Amino acid sequence: MAPTADVTMRWLRELQFEGNGTGRPAILVDGNSQAATSPDVVIILQKQRVKLEGLDITVRGTRRETEPRRYTAIAFHFAVRGDGADDAKVRRAIDLSLEKYCSVVASLAPDIAISYDVAIA
Repeated sequence: MAPTADVTMRWLRELQFEGNGTGRPAILVDGNSQAATSPDVVIILQKQRVKLEGLDITVRGTRRETEPRRYTAIAFHFAVRGDGADDAKVRRAIDLSLEKYCSVVASLAPDIAISYDVAIA
């Protein structure tokens, strides 16, 4: 089985997230781009009038076993809590983020498989 690496982003407040990975230091993401980079999904959900209460994003990257050990697939799991959150709104926000606004995904090699799933509480 190919090696994987997991990272989880937890929504803190406003447009700020903290990211953690096994054996990795925490990182901060800031939608106001003052403390860190922007989380597009939160902004899109707010525009859809979702009253966000919680959002955890777990990312699993699958790497090649041989050099160069680059990522071959990236899978996101979005766990969303909030008034007005439904599958259609959440998937629309994620699709827009991944396909239009995310500069990181747009910068990846085109052969890297990007996928996601959603859980709404």
